[in-house]
Amino acid sequence: MKKVKNSAKLTACAVAFVSGGIGVFAYSPFDYWWISFISAAGLVWIATQFERRAALWTTFLWGVSYFAFGVNWVQVSMIQFGGVPEIVSYVAVLILAAYLALYPLLFTYIVGRFRVNNPWVMATVFTFTEYLREVVFTGFPWLQLGYSLIDSPFFGIAPIFGVEGLTFFVLVASGYFVQIFCNSAKKLEILTACVSLFVLIVGGAVTQRFQFVEVNIQQKPLTISLLQGNIEQKMKWDPNHFQETIRTYERLFTPLLGKSDLIIFPESAIPAVEQQIAPLLAQLHQAGVRHGTEMIIGTLYQSDNGLFNSAIALGNPEQPYSLETSPRYNKHHLVPFGEYVPFGRALDWLRDVFILPVNLSQGEFIQKPLLAANHRFTMAICYEIIYSEQVQKNAKAYQSDYLLTISNDAWFGESIGPWQHFQIARMRALELGKPLIRATSTGVTAFIDHKGKVLAEVPQFSELALTYTLPVVEGKTFFAEWGRRGIWAIGGVILLLAVIGRMQSRRR
Repeated sequence: MKKVKNSAKLTACAVAFVSGGIGVFAYSPFDYWWISFISAAGLVWIATQFERRAALWTTFLWGVSYFAFGVNWVQVSMIQFGGVPEIVSYVAVLILAAYLALYPLLFTYIVGRFRVNNPWVMATVFTFTEYLREVVFTGFPWLQLGYSLIDSPFFGIAPIFGVEGLTFFVLVASGYFVQIFCNSAKKLEILTACVSLFVLIVGGAVTQRFQFVEVNIQQKPLTISLLQGNIEQKMKWDPNHFQETIRTYERLFTPLLGKSDLIIFPESAIPAVEQQIAPLLAQLHQAGVRHGTEMIIGTLYQSDNGLFNSAIALGNPEQPYSLETSPRYNKHHLVPFGEYVPFGRALDWLRDVFILPVNLSQGEFIQKPLLAANHRFTMAICYEIIYSEQVQKNAKAYQSDYLLTISNDAWFGESIGPWQHFQIARMRALELGKPLIRATSTGVTAFIDHKGKVLAEVPQFSELALTYTLPVVEGKTFFAEWGRRGIWAIGGVILLLAVIGRMQSRRR
């Protein structure tokens, strides 16, 4: 009997490790989206088929495997630019994975504590724990299962319920998979699960036929050029390389003046505090005015309120360049241990361990879009594109025309991190039904349409300018208007029905 129990535990551990670890292949650059269902089914099986203690331990193993393989790319910046020994970087990845594994662990605890076996209730619980992962300690909502479905037949769920709706869909479907293939399930339960799964899949696929947004043929499309300077991170902040950086961007943007309506530079394109390069920016502004081409460029902006990761608009003849008055966006969501050290002085010693030795300041949550070439651009600088609520609320507040994210993924070299980041950006376009523009230092630089499809992109690690004539769209997705309220309303109804059902069963 003891051998049987040990064998079952070993099987559970193997399933947890494998189903968690393979989850990374559901995301870019691999894009085997169907693996997300297998990975999630492994989690549901663990959470529902074992006694509580074993379920919790194996769920933790699932989470560590899922996140350790999925975000292993964070160690690249630690080794190459933080001077951290390789073994220490891998330990740091495991610590991060162990922390992130606490959220699926909470999911399993709740499922076990309340004996949840309904897939819809489980999906609601998982949606709640994923929300916590996004907000606790400023959050890290990377590798949400829904992102993997952007190129699946179920992508139409995103404009209605966002990436959270797609994650919800994966959990419901995976719950039915487990019910169907679980040996302890009764024939009637298996039949019910099969019918429910069929209806769910058909319903999910049908959503792609919903059209919330269409191209506005009455409005002239905008010709936009994106500059990818391909500046190596280790060279970017080297004072000896400063002039070469200037020459690189000069080679890229000079032929575009007068031909493009708008030229966009990547995040902190010129490696200096804005006050130090104000004369250069003034020259860029004047060149734009002379040729009728406007620009958006990422800078580091020092003010009385601190140092900001910023973006400014140049080239508008009615708005001369000024440090104090130029249209500006200041990054709101900063990278923990990258752009600031959380918890103040308690962890101040970590500045010498991680990437940046200074704390950046935080911009407002809601900011006006940058106005360039008579169009409104909802901004998201690098990391903050992963926060769907922030992007949705900013886009809604000022009815922007385009989404624009500028980034520098050179920190992570040739790892899978930049591709996962790119996939997340594409999801924002699909959710909000707006074209998205992405300008980066080393890639992936691209234009994305309002359905999240890539229109044009530049190969990684190439010094190129990418030009595309991007139309304006009209209309609004359900998610653009209501955000997460839709999925929270569904979850609330499901929980209410579950509570009522449990109360009635107790009375019997």
